Amino acid sequence: MVMGTFPNSDGVRFMSDTLLNRRDLDFQLYEALDTESLCERERFAEHSRETFSAVIDTADRIAREQFAPHNSVADKEEPRFEDGKVTMRPEVKTAMDAYAEAGFIAGRYDYELGGMQLPETVMTACNGFFMAANPSTAGYPFLTTAAANVIRTFGSSEQQQQFLEPMLAGRFTGTMALTEPQAGSSLADLRTTATPTDEGHYLIKGAKIYISGGEHELSDNIVNLVLARIRGAPAGVKGISMFIVPKYRLDAEGNPGERNGVELAGLIHKLGYRGTTSTALSFGSDNECHGYLVGEPHEGLKYMFQMMNEARLGVGFGATAIGYRGYLHSLEYARDRRQGRHPSDKDPSSEPIAIIEHADVRRMLLAQKSWMEGAFALCMYGARLMDDSHTAPGEQQRHEARQMLDLLTPVIKAWPSEYGPRANDLAIQVYGGAGYTREYPVEQCWRDNRLNPIHEGTNGIQAMDLLGRKVWQGSGEAIQLLFGAIQRDLEAAEGEQCQQWAYSLSETLQQAGQVTQVLGKALGQESPEKALANASVYLRLFGHITVAWMWLRQANAATAGLTRDPEGDDAAFYRGKLQAAQYFFHWELPTVAQDLVILRNMDDTCFNMRDEWF
Repeated sequence: MVMGTFPNSDGVRFMSDTLLNRRDLDFQLYEALDTESLCERERFAEHSRETFSAVIDTADRIAREQFAPHNSVADKEEPRFEDGKVTMRPEVKTAMDAYAEAGFIAGRYDYELGGMQLPETVMTACNGFFMAANPSTAGYPFLTTAAANVIRTFGSSEQQQQFLEPMLAGRFTGTMALTEPQAGSSLADLRTTATPTDEGHYLIKGAKIYISGGEHELSDNIVNLVLARIRGAPAGVKGISMFIVPKYRLDAEGNPGERNGVELAGLIHKLGYRGTTSTALSFGSDNECHGYLVGEPHEGLKYMFQMMNEARLGVGFGATAIGYRGYLHSLEYARDRRQGRHPSDKDPSSEPIAIIEHADVRRMLLAQKSWMEGAFALCMYGARLMDDSHTAPGEQQRHEARQMLDLLTPVIKAWPSEYGPRANDLAIQVYGGAGYTREYPVEQCWRDNRLNPIHEGTNGIQAMDLLGRKVWQGSGEAIQLLFGAIQRDLEAAEGEQCQQWAYSLSETLQQAGQVTQVLGKALGQESPEKALANASVYLRLFGHITVAWMWLRQANAATAGLTRDPEGDDAAFYRGKLQAAQYFFHWELPTVAQDLVILRNMDDTCFNMRDEWF
């Protein structure tokens, strides 16, 4: 690891080119999740730990060499709308091309489609490097992969041939176009229309806003997945269909031809993520806009939810990667920056100490470590559930993995995106005055991360989804599966420390189960609004319990590692894991006591507040 500060091409002082803690990544993959066992499954039979490591090494290298150097530059020099085109830093396309050429867009896909048939767990690990290095540039391939997956799952064979193959090769990029100015997150109020024609396509007319990657010159074509209503469709979400709406229509050979009626109405200027174009798009205002129906009419929201849920998992992991990198920056700065002396040292002529020697700085670093390594474990666990839902040996195992993943998706999206910015805030505090300046990287980490609690469904929407729907699906099957999985790790705890933490988690889990039953009865009554009024409190409780479980799993694995070799090269790493687990169980998990009281009493403070009282 390179120590000390050095300027990048824009003069910003970075501590090192480390993006993620590789030892922690290997710990998650092979000690907490046993990713190597996936190679026993037919789909991954040609892989091994060595091939996984080689792919991860490639991701780390490309992220450091092609993504990280222009992160600050692209933040300062945002995309511009000039002469009818969007212009941006040329390094963005260079990085995009390197990502595609290395096979990462198609990494999870079949060999026949040019993919590497990599597990989601390994692909998630790879994408962590890109998100940490440059979340704005990483957004373009991330959206493309998610859009391609929708076309692969629901598109016709002709649509797959026309759009899927060039998307996986990086020639076309993708977006999802949901949000409209008047509707926001309320998709039931969409107004974009689709009128059928005799030629087999539809004419799309309407406007969308906050469409990431909606216009640029990075690819030969942009494939927008647009939600719209066919004329005469039912009102509300039941009347929504999905359409492929390309920037350019395809000619007879499948190449981009004449311009479709997708126009850039304007670029939106954001607090962070400035390098990703955020666009207002107009469909069919000045030219016919051709759209091609995906799947069946009026089923569009169901199709889009696949992309939205994939995006929600990606948002949570992106928040984790940005928060994690900010933590690593502040850790290195704290080791390097010398200031002050120990309270017991009264000699003004003595050498100043590294600020990591101050207990309050260690408090801020330990909070970041516990939040971000806990979030990292949670996101990687979600990726493993994705693998199990697709490739577990038995149908029952696949079903249970799908149920668990569906339940945990709002938590994986919301908890890291709540605590990622908090970690970045503490990283700024560790830097002191330097952290508040653009000469150092952590202020951009915070600005980039602040979007994550908002997009792909605000955290409040995730809370409503969790308490209002996910917990009760299948007569509560998923939450019982979750409780069973936690119970197995409680029973596996060995050693006095881990057993104490297991006891604390068990007690909290029992109380949360009782509160959930109280809320379930209230939701079944005529007015569920009061029960849902404190949904965000329930999400926080659920998230803290889940992350505490992740820390118990890590503590169990770290204890096993120390038992194998108590004085080995990894001893400090394992002891750091145990200390971070102690922080979470001593400092974080007890804070849910207030949440339990609010939920148990169905506190009506917020519910009964009135507009005119503000």
